[in-house]
Amino acid sequence: MIAELVSSALGLALYLNTLSADFCYDDSRAIKTNQDLLPETPWTHIFYNDFWGTLLTHSGSHKSYRPLCTLSFRLNHAIGGLNPWSYHLVNVLLHAAVTGLFTSFSKILLGDGYWTFMAGLMFASHPIHTEAVAGIVGRADVGASLFFLLSLLCYVKHCSTRGYSATTWGWFLGTGLCAGCSMLWKEQGVTVLAVSAVYDVFVFHRLKMKQILPTIYKRKNLSLFLSISLLTFWGTSLLGARLYWMGNKPPSFSNSDNPAADSDSLLARTLTFFYLPTKNLWLLLCPDTLSFDWSMDAVPLLKTICDWRNLHTVAFYTGLLLLAYYGLKSPNIERECNGKAVTNGKQNANGHSCLSDVEYRNSEIKPSFASKVENGIKNDVSQRTQLPSTENIVILSLSLLVIPFVPATNLFFYVGFVIAERVLYIPSMGFCLLITVGARALYVKVQKRFLKTLIFYATATLIVFYGLKTAIRNGDWQNEEMLYRSGIKVNPAKAWGNLGNVLKSQSKISEAETAYRNALYYRSNMADMLYNLGLLLQENSRFAEALHYYKLAIGSRPTLASAYLNTGIILMNQGKTEEARRTFLKCSEIPDENLKDPHAHKSSVTSCLYNLGKLYHEQGHYEEALSVYKEAIQKMPRQFAPQSLYNMMGEAYMRLSKLPEAEHWYMESLRSKTDHIPAHLTYGKLLALTGRKSEAEKFFLKAIELDPTKGNCYMHYGQFLLEEGRLIEAAEMAKKAAELDSLEFDVVFNAAHMLRQASLNEAAEKYYDLAARLRPNYPAALMNLGAILHLNGRLQKAEANYLRALQLKPDDVITQSNLRKLWNIMEKQGLKTSKT
Repeated sequence: MIAELVSSALGLALYLNTLSADFCYDDSRAIKTNQDLLPETPWTHIFYNDFWGTLLTHSGSHKSYRPLCTLSFRLNHAIGGLNPWSYHLVNVLLHAAVTGLFTSFSKILLGDGYWTFMAGLMFASHPIHTEAVAGIVGRADVGASLFFLLSLLCYVKHCSTRGYSATTWGWFLGTGLCAGCSMLWKEQGVTVLAVSAVYDVFVFHRLKMKQILPTIYKRKNLSLFLSISLLTFWGTSLLGARLYWMGNKPPSFSNSDNPAADSDSLLARTLTFFYLPTKNLWLLLCPDTLSFDWSMDAVPLLKTICDWRNLHTVAFYTGLLLLAYYGLKSPNIERECNGKAVTNGKQNANGHSCLSDVEYRNSEIKPSFASKVENGIKNDVSQRTQLPSTENIVILSLSLLVIPFVPATNLFFYVGFVIAERVLYIPSMGFCLLITVGARALYVKVQKRFLKTLIFYATATLIVFYGLKTAIRNGDWQNEEMLYRSGIKVNPAKAWGNLGNVLKSQSKISEAETAYRNALYYRSNMADMLYNLGLLLQENSRFAEALHYYKLAIGSRPTLASAYLNTGIILMNQGKTEEARRTFLKCSEIPDENLKDPHAHKSSVTSCLYNLGKLYHEQGHYEEALSVYKEAIQKMPRQFAPQSLYNMMGEAYMRLSKLPEAEHWYMESLRSKTDHIPAHLTYGKLLALTGRKSEAEKFFLKAIELDPTKGNCYMHYGQFLLEEGRLIEAAEMAKKAAELDSLEFDVVFNAAHMLRQASLNEAAEKYYDLAARLRPNYPAALMNLGAILHLNGRLQKAEANYLRALQLKPDDVITQSNLRKLWNIMEKQGLKTSKT
């Protein structure tokens, strides 16, 4: 028990500093934007959606069905909201529990000695676990490992009690249930059933390859045959149910996720897929270079036989076959038991007896637990546990290393990654056992005490180095900036792009732009990076450049709805309404099939329709606007915030004088977001129009209360006061509005109007002048400035503004009439006019 506790404590201690870490990388989509975590979403949705919140049968689903992991995220969210501390705490505690269970399993194989302790410490400290433990989405792997080991330990108990106790099938039921739970944490968890079969055949029954079929067909070993058959049946059932539940279709991924799978060359695909397990083993053996992402060109394709990396592949598979041969070949006479040499089974170590290989090969297969009769009652009593031989442990270790990794090999279906460090969490158990049993075998083999000490301390030093690397790597996972900077060497395109997003969120605009351009230097066709750079440029009023990058993004990915959306917004603001209309329409017609994030796509499509409706609204086509708004409501996803859309529906109905319908949609807007300021203002206007003045004033005042710094609120309230004849109050509101939003043309222009209607002509002139400077080519602003200058007796300035307005809009009747009146006055006063 001490080994388990110490190993768990080390696993806990190494990751304590991650408790202060922020959400990183994939955490955002799996947690922060996942609707399945929200209390208003029925919890049953978890069992129909994938890990990222997309319907599992959707063509764009990742097909990652991990409902138990998502359920744990939802519980975290219910208790601590989006505070990352609680999420990290659960991950660290799970890792400590897995470490304890692994050490306990190692004790079954290695005995209650220091080699078990070594195996536990190695697993606790291995740096490959950092992504799974420090990255919150890695909980899927850690949770799957917990139930993986519970299932395996239940099967060990089933083997021990089989044929001698009625509880044996209870243990088998536990094996099946835990295997199912492990698969519901992450897909590879189901492989525990295959590992259990390997344990039964090669460890518990100590069979060699030639002995398997004859032994199973012996009548006395029908229980072994039944157990293996049930494991096979249950594993097949779980896989069949899993395939059915995801729509009987494999997931589809972009070529950047797994470039080898997208390669047209059969040779390149084959060589690369054979090489990738070699690279994964090297990460286990020497985890010097780790990265948050290994997609794109992080591992270049092997395109020819001459690629020197093929030598690594050959060495890897040769070593694997030699180890398998060593474990399955006929055993030697001399064996070892927990680090003590044994010949003919005479040595006893740490209370565990060992039979010689000759003895157990010729003896009947016996369980580790037998029964005896006392006073006529059959009781189960534990006999001395026989430790498996090194060969047996090697075979089991290889099965633990290889079988859980098989789903990631692209052997049966293509996966959405090149290398994923967290996928190695379960296989690392086999690796740690393999290293430990290898060190133990060397320890037994050598005779000199110096060499024994050297082997022992070399193993201990490896564990120390692993622990130090884990502590250093945990520092990279403290925040996204450090994480992405650490990955630049491995995957520069992805790392620079993600770093750009982080720098932008920190308002480091120049550095963010450099990061985006660096990402595009390494991979110029990344649609997301082109879009992100365009968005950065748009937010900094570099619209021409932004349009250029949006068009490149659309060219790279024609289904990128957000690029169409922002292109349309820029064109609309530039007055290119027809181009904007076509862009919005094209966006609205893009289907969400085979898209990685259909929810985000639907949100962008809904926004496109909303802006198209606004375009029609501004052009006075209110019926067309309503039709588009209704289509937007039909297409909007659950996570879309609809208050602005509902408010514009109300506005369109108002313009069509359909007041009951307008009131309904204003109320819907306020129901969806009770502090939505535009809905307070527009609903206040409707209430005033229908004679409910006191209610209207409450809504205007509530809008001001919600945001006292928003000039638009004071402007609308001032207009209401003006209509009520409360001129002094209206004038005060107008001045307040213009002061707060002095760069907003509509606010300044309307404030000038109100001041003029309140007969405060000098103040009105000030703000008309400001409005004309904000939009120097807007005829209405120049005409109104001319009119107030006319009233205030500044006749020559008035004439200049009238003339400028007529240059921009020559057929404006009001400006022409005002100019004629001005000329009459100027002629009477003997002033020179432009017509003379």
